[in-house]
Amino acid sequence: MRAPRPMLPALFAVLSLAACGKQAEQGAAPADAATAAGQATVNDTVSVKDVVKIAVGSKDHTTLVAALQAGDLVNSLANAGPFTVFAPTNAAFDKLPKGTVDDLLKPANKEKLRLVLQHHVTTSALGVDQFSDGQVVGMADGTNATIHKKGADTYINEAKILGSVKGSNGMVHVIDGVLVP
Repeated sequence: MRAPRPMLPALFAVLSLAACGKQAEQGAAPADAATAAGQATVNDTVSVKDVVKIAVGSKDHTTLVAALQAGDLVNSLANAGPFTVFAPTNAAFDKLPKGTVDDLLKPANKEKLRLVLQHHVTTSALGVDQFSDGQVVGMADGTNATIHKKGADTYINEAKILGSVKGSNGMVHVIDGVLVP
């Protein structure tokens, strides 16, 4: 007598589960491990870096990276974007009044820190050549910043753009000042 056909799907399910169990025994990570921790934890050394990995890879942006981590914004900026990030250097943060950065990094000031950081991001990928004098740029915190051209130099509010790096999910413009909302 032949086995009824409804047994075939059940047999397939059992074999599939057994194969998954064997992968787990061999040390394979669960398929959702990377998504559980967030996009920023994906280990990819081949593709173009996203805006977060650009900042993480820069010795001049350790304060910015610490702030992004304290504000829980790393995974947000590692997503598809597009983003334009105006990235203050460590020296830019050092220009702030003494104690300002330490105060912002306190857990009690997380929302204030997030607003300051979001004032450095716009949801589009804009190169310096796309900016014009007097252009108003809407920032992720809901406020605006203004682009200024002074000769060959480009500024956002009073911060000078020192250089730019194209990432997989947008542009990073290194700036010499912290943008205050």
